[in-house]
Amino acid sequence: MSTTGQGILIITLIVLNFIAAAIYYIVNFVIKRNKEKSILIKALVIALCPVVGIVFICLSYLWYKVFMSAPVDLEDVIFGKDHPKFEMKAEEDKERNMIPLEEAIAITEKQDLRALMMNVVSSDIKNSLASITLALNSEDTETAHYAASVLQDALNNFRTTVDKEYKEIMEDAPDKYERCRNLIDYMDQVLSQKVFIEMEQRSYVGIMEAVGEILYMGEPDSITPEQFEAISLRLLGIEDYEKCEKWCERSRIHCPSALSSYTCQLKLFFSQGRRAEFFNCIDELKASPIVIDKETLELIRVFT
Repeated sequence: MSTTGQGILIITLIVLNFIAAAIYYIVNFVIKRNKEKSILIKALVIALCPVVGIVFICLSYLWYKVFMSAPVDLEDVIFGKDHPKFEMKAEEDKERNMIPLEEAIAITEKQDLRALMMNVVSSDIKNSLASITLALNSEDTETAHYAASVLQDALNNFRTTVDKEYKEIMEDAPDKYERCRNLIDYMDQVLSQKVFIEMEQRSYVGIMEAVGEILYMGEPDSITPEQFEAISLRLLGIEDYEKCEKWCERSRIHCPSALSSYTCQLKLFFSQGRRAEFFNCIDELKASPIVIDKETLELIRVFT
């Protein structure tokens, strides 16, 4: 081939390469409205590196599809769009300077959302499982994939820990009552976030109630108001009203000066539509020396 022919071929190749880069940029940035900075960088690579740039982009895409986009088993993870209900008190000092993850998922760009997820899971995630569940609905597949993997690890660790502790309690370990108290606190921390499917949630609430029963039969006075409340609310959450009422009554007997002893009964009576008992409980609470906080006042206002 003559020198002139080679020059024409090179110029043609360069022009076609620029056209390919322009088409790639227009399709992704303008038509698909993908605002990631990486789109511009990839377009420049294609434009400045004829042939090699296109080959590199294609190989990178194939690598991602083959090795990074494998499906994840989400059988034990709630994938619905309904936001989980939080029943834990917020850590106000810590959260005052933080944006809720729900809002971050809605407004954050993909790279920032991935960094946010990394920051969340780098700390103790036991209190953040419900928030991480929200990331499963993210449009960014990498974020959703990572959130599902983190949740699976956390839930599997929960299952292993509960099975091990419950087995040792049932085998009458020397410190079984201390183990019961610790296990109730540990299980409530996760079960209150409602990240299990309904059947498994009911199963673990049943274990939690059984552990509470062992503790109540052995050392009833060692059960704290918070633990009475935790067991009652978890039972109420699965609509086991009979056992829930049993624990509410126990809480009134052993913790008569605890506000939670009344609020648990209020929630139970409201759920069952027991109007007379509901208002009797309110009257008893008003007549007691217990200080009613804003949360309880709002609860009464909503229920009435």
